Amino acid sequence: MTDTSSEDGGPGGDPGAAVADHIPLHSMLALEYGAPTAGDGHAEVRMPVRPEALGLTGNLHGGAIATMVDLACALAAVGVHGFDPEVESLVTSDMHVRYLGRPRTEAVVAKADVVREGRQLIVVECRVVDEEDHIVAFADFSMMVVPRRTPLEGQAEHVATVDGG
Repeated sequence: MTDTSSEDGGPGGDPGAAVADHIPLHSMLALEYGAPTAGDGHAEVRMPVRPEALGLTGNLHGGAIATMVDLACALAAVGVHGFDPEVESLVTSDMHVRYLGRPRTEAVVAKADVVREGRQLIVVECRVVDEEDHIVAFADFSMMVVPRRTPLEGQAEHVATVDGG
C-alpha cells in the first residue's frame, strides 16, 4: 500500500484520488492506501498507531478507526462501481462500527470488501485488524450513487467528488 496522493484528483482525475486526496484528516492520521482496482471491490487502508490517534484512555480513538473504515469502504466501492466523477458521486449513506479490541502492534489495517452493488446503493463490509491479524473492529457500510452536485458558495475550492468522510 502506498499513499496515492496526487495533484490531479477530483473531477476528471483518478476516482481513488478524489476519495482521499482532498481530505486533510486522512493526512493527519497518516492513512496509506492503494489505488482501487477496477472490478475488484476490495481495498485496504493502513494507519500507524500514533499519539495523535489515541483517545483519553490510551486506546486507538474510535473516530480514527471510523475514518479509516470510511475511506477503505469508499475505495472498495469505487473499484467495483467504476463511477464517472464528472457526472456522479459516491456518498456515505450508513456506517455501523463495532469496536472489538485494541491493537497490539504499531499499525492497523482496514480491509473492505463489497458485498453487493445495486444501481443506487453499494454495501460493503470491513474488518480492522492489527499486524498480527487480531481483530480491532468490524463494520458494515453503505454508499449511495448520486448525481454530482455543485459546491455551495463559500465552500472549499477543491471539494472531492467522492465523500470518503
